Order: sequence, then structure tokens, then C-alpha cells
Amino acid sequence: MFRLLFILFITVPLLELYLLIQVGSYLGAVPTITLCLFTAALGAGLLRHQGLETLARVQKKLQQGEMPATDVIGGLILLFSGVLLLTPGFFTDIIGFICLLPQFRHYVARGMLAKMLKAQAQQGRQGHVIVEGEFWEDNERKRLDD
Repeated sequence: MFRLLFILFITVPLLELYLLIQVGSYLGAVPTITLCLFTAALGAGLLRHQGLETLARVQKKLQQGEMPATDVIGGLILLFSGVLLLTPGFFTDIIGFICLLPQFRHYVARGMLAKMLKAQAQQGRQGHVIVEGEFWEDNERKRLDD
């Protein structure tokens, strides 16, 4: 994991610099900077809109007694998208805009959820017993037993 992060922290900024230089040499400095600011503003607006929609879906599912797992994971993908869109550069903007696509988020969220459920099921098969339930302390009974 450390090796992958190290490679990403080296290659992504170098790729961003390369793309900025290439676009800047073709369009010029001011249009390139304007384009970067425009994509950040557009991304922030789309992110706000989709984030509020996701929050409304989560609240609706919770009120209906459903588990909004895919929507919560989709919200985390939106958070990741926001970070990428606010990072200056064209490569991170492209990845950020891809993460804003609802179909992409749904596909990734369902895949992540399936992977987590599979890992949890495998852990349960390794001799661990998982018991789900609720717990509350009954103060009345505690006082009577004393």
C-alpha cells in the first residue's frame, strides 16, 4: 500500500505538470489558468448539487427503515471527487468528473459493498461468531436486585 501511494504521489503531480505545460503552450497562460478555475468552479457546483441529492436519498431510506449503504459509499466517492476537482490540474479534474457520474458511483459502490460483505462472510467462517443485536441497561431491575 505504501509503495502504491508513493508512486501516486510522484506520478500524478508530474503528469499534472506535463499536461499544464502542454495545454499552456497551446492555449497560453491566461486561458489555461482560466480553464483550471472554470473546471474547479463547475465541479464544485455539480458536487454540491449531487451531494445534496445523495443526502436526501440517504435520509429518505433511513426514514423508510432501509440501509443506505450504497448511497453512503457514493457520498464518500463524491467527497473524493471534490478533493480531486479542487486540486489544480487537468488529470485530477478528469478523474473527479468521472467520479461525479451517478452510474460510475453506483457501480463502484456496489462493487465495494460486495467486496466488504464477502470479506465479512469469510471472517465469519474462520471461527468467529457474529451476533447482531441491541443492548440497553435496565436501571429498574438493577435497583431491585441490589
